[in-house]
Amino acid sequence: MSANTPAEAAPGPSSNEPDPRGSGSRTSTSAVDGAKLVRERRLNNAKKNWALFRSDVPALIGAVVLLFFVIIAIAAPLIAPASMLDVTKQLDVDRYAPPSLDHPLGTDDFGREMWVRILWGARVSILVGVAATVMSMVIGTIMGLAAGHFTGLFGGIIMRIVDFFIVLPSLLLAIVLSSVLERGVFTIVVAIGLTSWASTARIVRSQTLSVESRLYIERARILGAGHSHILFRHLLPAVMPLVLANTTLTVGGAIIAESTLSFLGLGDTSKESWGTILKNSMDVSAATSGYWWYVLTPGIAILLVVLAFTMVGRAFEAIINPALRSR
Repeated sequence: MSANTPAEAAPGPSSNEPDPRGSGSRTSTSAVDGAKLVRERRLNNAKKNWALFRSDVPALIGAVVLLFFVIIAIAAPLIAPASMLDVTKQLDVDRYAPPSLDHPLGTDDFGREMWVRILWGARVSILVGVAATVMSMVIGTIMGLAAGHFTGLFGGIIMRIVDFFIVLPSLLLAIVLSSVLERGVFTIVVAIGLTSWASTARIVRSQTLSVESRLYIERARILGAGHSHILFRHLLPAVMPLVLANTTLTVGGAIIAESTLSFLGLGDTSKESWGTILKNSMDVSAATSGYWWYVLTPGIAILLVVLAFTMVGRAFEAIINPALRSR
């Protein structure tokens, strides 16, 4: 070997080629920094939204009222045992006793305390209202996303289905379903959930059409993104804040619908609900007989919960839509 021949160097990366380990380390660091920025941005948005919510006094009052009713509904078996609803154990209690220190909200035609019935009725009324609203929101969100994303014959068929449910009176359809299906709480949930999703679908569709026109959706299509990627990675996160705000506004309507069905005798008579209490008061002609507390107590409970959900929902809607906040 000549003296001028350079010695063989140990194998290693060329000076002109990037170090794979260094590139991977930089990529990992960038991913971590990106995730940290996303978390910080979400935390800042949450703090900002909470500050806006706290500044809305009616929304805070509504939240306190809802929290109160949820607590008493959960703790009803501890506050008032189920035996207090047994008519055979209320033989010594005065019937139709007006509100007093001994009977804070009065008694019914069997001597049962009205406050006990309100406590247990809150469990069914709030549960049915929330469960039916969740079912309605799920159906409405799916149909709205599909109607706004897909075009042509498929999108047209979906919109005709939505229009049919909008034109058809939801309460009338719920009465028919409750009459045909087996009586029970689940039947009322299904009846309300299957008949009240059309308005949500309309709202989600309009929001989906707005998001579809944005540049990042077009860029995702050009890069080869499929329908599932666009629907679940882009469109669904964009419409979810609106869906959540609409959910709080819809719960009140679902509670009123449950009370209406129970008042008409289509609910589960073995379960206490505010609508069932109203039906019992009607059966004994409480309104015309002077037993005003029998009618007023469940009516005020329904009014408070529905109004509380509405105030909280309006606050969420204003947080999502800055135009409403400016008014």
